[in-house]
Amino acid sequence: MRRTVLSTALLLPLLAGCNSAPGGDGAHAAGGTAGADGGAAAGHWRPTPGTAWQWQLSGKLDTSVDVPVYDIDGFDHDEATVAGLHEDGRKVICYVSTGAWEDFRPDADDFPAEVLGKGNGWEGERWLDIRATDVLEPLMAERLDMCRDKGFDAVEPDNMDGYKNDTGFPLTADDQLRYNRLVAKLAHDRGMAVGLKNDLDQIPELVDDFDFAVNEQCAQYGECADNRPFVDADKAVFHVEYELPTERFCADSRELRLSSMLKKYELDAWREAC
Repeated sequence: MRRTVLSTALLLPLLAGCNSAPGGDGAHAAGGTAGADGGAAAGHWRPTPGTAWQWQLSGKLDTSVDVPVYDIDGFDHDEATVAGLHEDGRKVICYVSTGAWEDFRPDADDFPAEVLGKGNGWEGERWLDIRATDVLEPLMAERLDMCRDKGFDAVEPDNMDGYKNDTGFPLTADDQLRYNRLVAKLAHDRGMAVGLKNDLDQIPELVDDFDFAVNEQCAQYGECADNRPFVDADKAVFHVEYELPTERFCADSRELRLSSMLKKYELDAWREAC
C-alpha cells in the first residue's frame, strides 16, 4: 500500500473511466525516455528527467512492465528479485520509511518508545522524532545496509516532511533539513542514489543533496512547478497522481519533463503512464 502521508486527511476514491495513455506500459514518459543508466554523479546512478518508471509496493510483483526503473519495497523483496530486474536491464529503487515507525517491520522492536510520535494516518505507523539522530542514525544505517546488500541502486526514503505534520514533536524546518541530509549521506556512503520524497518547500535547499525526486499529487494540488529545480539540475522527478485522469495532467507533465503516471492508492502493478 502507499506509505506516504497525504496532506489531506481523507483518501478519495480513484476517479473511474480514465483512458489509457499512449505507451502506458512501455518506456515512454513525460519529456521523452532516458536510458536506465540515466546520468552519473559521484560514482552512483542518477536518473535523468523523463526516465520512465514503475512503482509497486503491494501485490505480486509484475516484472513485465517495459520501463528502465522499478521502485519496490526494500523489506518485501530479496536479492534474487533485484538481481532478476537487473538482468532485465532495470535499475531498482529501495522503498523504506525513514521518517515514520511501522509496527509490521522486522526491526520495529528496535525503536525506543520515546522516539515514537503520533500516528501518521496509516494503520500501524507513527511519526519518528527525527531530532533523535543518536537513536535513528544507526537504525536507518541498518536499513540502508539492507538495501545495499540486496543490490539496490537507489533508495526512496519515505515520510521526509514530518515537520509540516502533527507528529507529536516540535519539529522545525531546520530539523528536517538536517535529517534529510543525514539520510542522503547514509545512502551515498553506501554507493546508492537517493530521492527526495515530496517535501516540496525544501527542494531549493535539498536539490544538491539528492539525485532525484519522488512526488505524489503535485498536479492535483497545483504544485508540480515546484519540482523544477530537480529538472533544471538534470535530475528525474518520478511523479504519480491518484485521483486525476491522465488527460488532466500529462500535457503539463510533458512540458515540465516529469516522469508521470496514474496509479491506485494501494500501489499495485496497475499503471497508466503519460
